[in-house]
Amino acid sequence: MTPKLVATDLDGTLVRSDGSVSPYTAEVLAQVEALGVPVVFVTGRPLRWTEEVFEHVGEHGLAIVSNGALVWDVARHRPQLERPIDVALGLEACGLLRTALPGTTYAVETLDGIGLEPEFVERHRVPEGARRAPVEELFDQPALKLLARHEQLAPQEFWDLAEEALGGRLVITWSSATSLLEISAPGVTKASTLALLCADLGLGAADVLAFGDMPNDLPMLAWAGTAYAMANAHPTVLEVAHHVAPPNDEDGVARVLAGVFDL
Repeated sequence: MTPKLVATDLDGTLVRSDGSVSPYTAEVLAQVEALGVPVVFVTGRPLRWTEEVFEHVGEHGLAIVSNGALVWDVARHRPQLERPIDVALGLEACGLLRTALPGTTYAVETLDGIGLEPEFVERHRVPEGARRAPVEELFDQPALKLLARHEQLAPQEFWDLAEEALGGRLVITWSSATSLLEISAPGVTKASTLALLCADLGLGAADVLAFGDMPNDLPMLAWAGTAYAMANAHPTVLEVAHHVAPPNDEDGVARVLAGVFDL
């Protein structure tokens, strides 16, 4: 069955390692959109980083960002759906994690931007004017994403211990090469928000072709009717996906789409 919607992660998947979207990939996305098949970006990136690639969003104009916490209407430049973490629940989780795993530091993402604890070492450029304060002050409104970092523990170890400490209160995942956990509200994943978006379009999982490369893509790839892991993907992602696409630096998503849609 020909897919009726394409859902693709960005970093390590659609976007090359240098942060670019190649002209070939951009052209293929435009051709798929011209066939009436929406290509929806589904990313862990916050809004401010996703805006860099919005020129490649088709006329449907929707993107799922912050691991499903936000559906952004690109054309109208406004949120279509927000699925944030409640303040009390978020602060409870911060306390539990810090008690179980001393040395944990936090950053909080909202529509207004990012706020970071003074000890949180950000690997990317921090936006000008970003707040620096204890998490109790930063978490003063519902948050799209809570970031937890540890400088001593390995990523998988940090994730496993954090899952044990939170006991399912929030959704934890990761997509970084460092020990950075991305924490979302209960039930919020790329998959659950993509399912909501598809339901609005009258589509189901069987209609979706999805691409991903990191653990935060696992729910989406498990949900989609057809799932591709990138050749450069994390081992857990390669285990779940139905197929393997060429690496992101070889325009793997575009090459698969060109074949699927006979472009």
